[in-house]
Amino acid sequence: MTERRARSWGLDDGIPGSYDAKSGPAQGVGLAPSSHPETPYSEESGEGCTMRLSDSLVTFEARSAHAQPQTTALDPAVQDALQRLLDEPAPTVTDALAVARVIGATGIRPGIGRTQTLWELLATVGAHDLGSARAVEPHLDARAILAECGSCEHECSSSEQTTATWGVFASEGGSGNALSAAAAADGSFTLAGLKPWCSLADRLDRALVTALVDPSGDSLPATTPVRRLFDVDLRHPGVTVLPGEWHARGLSEIPSGPVRFDGVPAEPVGAAGWYLSRSGFWWGAIGVAACWYGGAVGVARTLFDAAAGRPTPDAFLLMHLGAVDAQLNDCRRALAEAAQLVDAGSATGAAGGLLANRVRATVARASESVLQHVAHALGPAPLAQNAAHAKRVADLELYVRQHHAEKDDAALGEQLLAPGAGGAWPW
Repeated sequence: MTERRARSWGLDDGIPGSYDAKSGPAQGVGLAPSSHPETPYSEESGEGCTMRLSDSLVTFEARSAHAQPQTTALDPAVQDALQRLLDEPAPTVTDALAVARVIGATGIRPGIGRTQTLWELLATVGAHDLGSARAVEPHLDARAILAECGSCEHECSSSEQTTATWGVFASEGGSGNALSAAAAADGSFTLAGLKPWCSLADRLDRALVTALVDPSGDSLPATTPVRRLFDVDLRHPGVTVLPGEWHARGLSEIPSGPVRFDGVPAEPVGAAGWYLSRSGFWWGAIGVAACWYGGAVGVARTLFDAAAGRPTPDAFLLMHLGAVDAQLNDCRRALAEAAQLVDAGSATGAAGGLLANRVRATVARASESVLQHVAHALGPAPLAQNAAHAKRVADLELYVRQHHAEKDDAALGEQLLAPGAGGAWPW
C-alpha cells in the first residue's frame, strides 16, 4: 500500500494538492501548502484525503505556509454550499446549480470590489469538477449582466425569478434562420428562429439570449441588424431544445445544442448593441478563463501525484512538472492582476477588451500546454484507467476551445495597433 501526504496546491512553491486516483476528489487551488497537519493518504483506500473548505478554497494572495486559508469573508451559506459540492466526488448538474443559486443570491459580481473572490470561487469549483464550473459560471454571469444593466428590480420582481437558474445564450453562427426579435405595437417582443450553443437549455429556468433587431425600429427585417439582449423563460411552450445534437465526450453532462424559438415572449435587457459594448462583457470573459485555470490545476494534480509517488522521479518527469508549475503561476498572476484592475475601474472600454484577450490567451495556452505535458509525462494509463482524470482532460479540451486560438490572437494584435492606442510600445 502506497502512502503519501495530502496537501493543497501551492503555487508559490509548486506543491499541488491531493488527488484520489479512484474517485478523483481534488482540493482547491491555493498559493501555499495547506497548514493543517499532513494526513497519510492511501491510494488504495482513499483514507486521509481531507476536503475541508478551508483547505480547498482558492486564494490568489500569497500566504504563509503556517496560516490556514480564511473562509470568514465568504457568506456562510456559500461556505456550506461549496463544502457540499466538494464532498461529492462526481457532482451532478443539479449539485452545481444548487451552488450557483447560493453564490448568485449574495450579489457577487465583477467590478464591485469582490472580483478576485468571484474568480477564485470559479477556479475552486473548476479544479474539483469542470462540468460543475461550466454550469455555475453562466448563472453568475447572467446575474451580473442584469445588475450591470440596472435590471435587478425586474429580475427580483418575484420569488420565482430570484430562485431561477440562468444561462446566457449569446453565440452566433449555424445554418440560416438566425434568431430574431420582432417588436409589437405595444413595445413587447417575441423571438423566432434558431439559436446555437444553448447550454443546459433543457435544465434551466431562464436565459439571457441575444437576438437580431433593427437598430432603427427594433424589429426585423433590417438592412444592418444588430444584437439585443433579452430575458426569456425557457419553459415557454415555444422553446424547443433540438434532440440528438450533442455528441461531446467532454462536458457530456452540459448539452449545448441548438434551440428553436417560436413566438416566445422576451423582455429587453439593455438597448440594442449594449450587450457587446458594456465593460462587463470582457469581465465575464475573464471569468470563463478562471474556470479553465481551475480545470488545468485539476489535470496537473495527476502529474504531481505521479512524481510525488516515486522515490526518485526521473529528469523528464521533473521537467514536465516544473514546466506545468511555471505556466500555472503565469495564470494565477494574470488573473490576480486582472481582478485588481477590474475593481480599480481600469478595465473598461478598449482597456477591458485588451486585458481580457491577454488573460484568456495566457490561460488558454497554459491549459493546452498542461494537457500536453501531463500526457507526455504519464502516457495513456491515467486516460484509460482513471475515470476522474480522463473526464478532466476531456472537459478541459472542449471548454478551452471557447478561446478561438489564432483568431483571438489576431484580434489581440489588432487591438495593440488600434487607432487611439497611442503608438507606444505595449511592453
